[in-house]
Amino acid sequence: MNRRELLSGIALTAGAYCMNANTGTLDRLEDWWRASRAARQPALALALQRIRRMDSAIHAWVQVLPQPEIADGPLAGIPFGVKDVIETKSLVTEDGSPIYKGRHGSADAAIVQQLRGLGGILVGKTQAAAFAFRTPPPTRNPRNLEHTPGGSSSGSAAAVAANMIPLAIGTQTLGSVLRPASYCGVTGFKPTYGLLSMEGVLPLAHSLDTLGFFTHTPAGMLLLWEALGQPVGVEEEFALGAPEPLPDMEPEMAKAFQAAIARLRSRGLVVQPVPITPMLEKLAAETRVVEHYEGARFHAERYQQYGARLLDLADLVREGLQIPDQRYQDALAFISQSKEEIAEQYRSTPVILAPAATGPAPKGLSSTGDSRLNAPWTALGTPAISIPMPAGGGLPLGLQLTAAHGQDARVLRTAQRVASLLG
Repeated sequence: MNRRELLSGIALTAGAYCMNANTGTLDRLEDWWRASRAARQPALALALQRIRRMDSAIHAWVQVLPQPEIADGPLAGIPFGVKDVIETKSLVTEDGSPIYKGRHGSADAAIVQQLRGLGGILVGKTQAAAFAFRTPPPTRNPRNLEHTPGGSSSGSAAAVAANMIPLAIGTQTLGSVLRPASYCGVTGFKPTYGLLSMEGVLPLAHSLDTLGFFTHTPAGMLLLWEALGQPVGVEEEFALGAPEPLPDMEPEMAKAFQAAIARLRSRGLVVQPVPITPMLEKLAAETRVVEHYEGARFHAERYQQYGARLLDLADLVREGLQIPDQRYQDALAFISQSKEEIAEQYRSTPVILAPAATGPAPKGLSSTGDSRLNAPWTALGTPAISIPMPAGGGLPLGLQLTAAHGQDARVLRTAQRVASLLG
């Protein structure tokens, strides 16, 4: 068997585990949730076997070293992975950079403490783009190993997509949760900005940085949200919105998005056009200004110490330090104005649908992809989720759903309903 055949076989295997029956494996978070404690223990052993068998080709992990279970709770015995820019006391936190190879943190980040406090098993650290910016890690997309999984939460998305674990933590500054979810064919959720503690998470741009999660389905994400003690809301009926005209994207994504909208309408949902595309396009540009300005100032001292060894982050610092204060303030002002405009739009269409990426995962590992269809929602601070949508047999494509500030339960419940209708 040549290398191409081997990699193709692994990719097919990664997508097939959820169809295996009577093997003792548990894949989706909702499967783990329903399983007894007695069933979770052998399932964890099988998950670790799967990681050992598959990760030499996928490279989703920096370190796999399961930590002791420290509490009982709804996640008891359920494994999860943590992006390598999030602090862990007993595991490495290398920030995706060889500069910090072997570095350990002094304490678990707040979100890690919370999941472990609910009984979750911290399995290990997942690969991340260096400093949660652009320099890609070695991770491959489990759906096709010749393609990127996206970034910067590359390993977290890939580990869930390969059915190594049912749950992983990521972070998003522009599109680092939603885009990898789209590329890898899983569910990625970015809660309302500021809702969850960022203590112990490496900053990039403080006005934008947000925690996020990966599960297989929105149903699993809703269970996680409930476990975190967050409101889960109730079923609601309202009109959805979709940008018109469509933002610029690749033909595969445009075709799939339009087909998804048509299918939802045929199933009885009201989807209204919303004239927000110009605002979204300008937001994408203004968000990059904020990212570069804030990121350059946070990492300036690191750049003084390491210079070009920071790779893409070095470019960010050099470029960001050239941005005048007034240009930064203008970008913040436009974002603030846009928040008012989108809040008004959500009154008539409480959930807005949008593509979760510009297209399928690009071939090769030199880039983590284009974040311009995610960045506006990050800047707006709204909860947003990417769920798989029918892709016509090609690489995965994601549908992005967004809602107003604090309406995390609404967007999760709507995503669950939309996923069931898209089938």
